[in-house]
Amino acid sequence: MAEPMLWVAEPEVSGEIRIVDPHDGAPLRPVPVTNVAQVDEAVARAMATKRSWHDVPIAERAALVQRVARVLRDRARDIAELNHRETGRPTPEALAGVMAGIDTLEQYAQQAPVHRGVSLNGPSSSLDLGRREPRGVVVAVTPWNDPVAVACGLLGAALVMGNTVLHKPSERCPATGAMLGRAFADVLPDGVFHTVIGGPQVGADLVGCAGVDVVAHVGSTATGREIAGIVAENGVHFIRENGGNDALIIDDDVDAEWAAEQAAVGGFTNSGQLCTSVERVYVCERLADAFLSGLVARANALNAPHESAPVSLAPLVDERLREVVHEHVEDALERGARALTGGTIPSGAGTYYPATVLVACTNDMEVMREETFGPVVPVQVCASFEDALGAASADRYGLACTVLTHSLPHALAAVDRMNVGTVKVNGVFGGAPGGSAQPRGFSGDGFGYGPELLDEMSHVKVVHLEGDLR
Repeated sequence: MAEPMLWVAEPEVSGEIRIVDPHDGAPLRPVPVTNVAQVDEAVARAMATKRSWHDVPIAERAALVQRVARVLRDRARDIAELNHRETGRPTPEALAGVMAGIDTLEQYAQQAPVHRGVSLNGPSSSLDLGRREPRGVVVAVTPWNDPVAVACGLLGAALVMGNTVLHKPSERCPATGAMLGRAFADVLPDGVFHTVIGGPQVGADLVGCAGVDVVAHVGSTATGREIAGIVAENGVHFIRENGGNDALIIDDDVDAEWAAEQAAVGGFTNSGQLCTSVERVYVCERLADAFLSGLVARANALNAPHESAPVSLAPLVDERLREVVHEHVEDALERGARALTGGTIPSGAGTYYPATVLVACTNDMEVMREETFGPVVPVQVCASFEDALGAASADRYGLACTVLTHSLPHALAAVDRMNVGTVKVNGVFGGAPGGSAQPRGFSGDGFGYGPELLDEMSHVKVVHLEGDLR
């Protein structure tokens, strides 16, 4: 869900966003940018509509969100193909992301009508309760790496709880965001939902508008900190899931080939462009050689040419990200790391980068300190599980981590000492439906998904009733 440096450069040219297909560099159709006057108008319409949308019974709001899900299901393949062309994500994976977004909309549509308030234990002669009310106008700023699934969670929760919504998709997938927005706008009452297209300045204008009550941001830590500074002045409720630097800790009692498979899946899926990708590995010394052999074999298989591409991995989203990934690798090599495979930019068109395995890595290297967001797995060999856990826990980010172990005490030690929102034991991906977690540190704050997101998108009003109500 996080992306590096979302607001680094302004991609707008003459009122348009112009990007290229990362597979071959071919220019894609420009997408018009929402100008300042249009942003102000959209916010004003959302403010003007919020009371009437609040008054729509929650079951009716949920039914409309269900209708949006059905429209998206009809358009799913078109959205997935557009996502593929804009970001390079393989079409089957893009389609899976669209379907996950549809599922999320349906889940919130089902959960919201039965989402309970609270009753309070006051005197028997009175009634005290807490009722949930919409916050008002919600701005959702969402990333490119899983644009539909992430957006649908924030948008669905905000809408069913009675908020009007302005959605700014990433400028790296503007057409995908616009097509997603049309599905919402085609179903919902006029003024309830707005799509805002643009880069850094448009985003800053939007989140800084007077009248915005909530900003929900999924993206880079740098962008999240910029937004935090803007919204703090306006007293806006801020939900953010930002960068991660997820560690994989490998105990010496597990199967080395299985551990290598887990590291490859965690580090190379979607070319490493996932918020919960494995960003750094700490492996116990006894297992290191066999683990690295298996990991390199899997990386080499992905580095074989495929059709017209230099590697079998999908390209990175654009040249700017590839430069960041390669800078992290070069920094590690200059500081003493070694590349067992990969680590060089392939020739030819497209923004491809090979699956890369680095060894002799230390925590002072950028590739271990920061979110690389590419198909790079840096490995540090540790003398013991205790050493691995200590090294892994020394980090500013707090999104998630994984530990592979057959030792219950070791698993529990990781759960206790890793200052992250999610600890996964013996599986780099996965989790129960409806799960939710709060990121920590540089990774954000608040519940960005799960049933608790319904609470984030509303606030509680306590009501005290007593006396004669005739």
